[in-house]
Amino acid sequence: MFNLHILRQFSRLTISSASKVPLNTRHISSSAVVQFRITDQLCAEPLKKKKKVDPAIIKAREDRRRKKLEKQIRKLQKNARQLKPIEEVEPPLHLMDQMGKRKRPAITLSAEETEARALLQKDWTRYKKQEYMANVAQIDRIMSAQRRALDMLYEESEELYNEAIMPDLQLVPSSFIGTFATPPIKNYDSPDGEYIDVSKKWGNK
Repeated sequence: MFNLHILRQFSRLTISSASKVPLNTRHISSSAVVQFRITDQLCAEPLKKKKKVDPAIIKAREDRRRKKLEKQIRKLQKNARQLKPIEEVEPPLHLMDQMGKRKRPAITLSAEETEARALLQKDWTRYKKQEYMANVAQIDRIMSAQRRALDMLYEESEELYNEAIMPDLQLVPSSFIGTFATPPIKNYDSPDGEYIDVSKKWGNK
């Protein structure tokens, strides 16, 4: 009977004190009543022990890394002005070998020939200028005559004027007759979007 009474008192104190503490907190009570709580699960592991590395080895690694970066920088600076070659523009090698034979010597003109060519160039320039001015004047005359004709036509009949300024769609008739779909090629193996890249690689590696 005495033990049962003690157990009842102990359970009442435990419930009353436990109701004042939130359940989701980590807590070990220091009150008179001893309480036991389950703490949250901690996903952690002990720290790994750092290995001691010789400072000379660390310095050697840094030196190798620095030398590698300096080598790459020198390679980039060396090819900075070098352009990517275009195979379609480059001449064949056999023509490059024959460049000495194919190269013509520079022609030295006399003073009289140089003066004659300069005068010919000036005469040609004056002729082309006169031709251009004559074409511009002729176009201006045609446009002014067309404008006067349209003005006179507008005074006579507005309907005829509207028909005159409409674009003539039959001025250049054209018609095209042909197949609407290309016939399939017999025994053709479609690549289905796949291809082999055969372009040459160029650049720093």
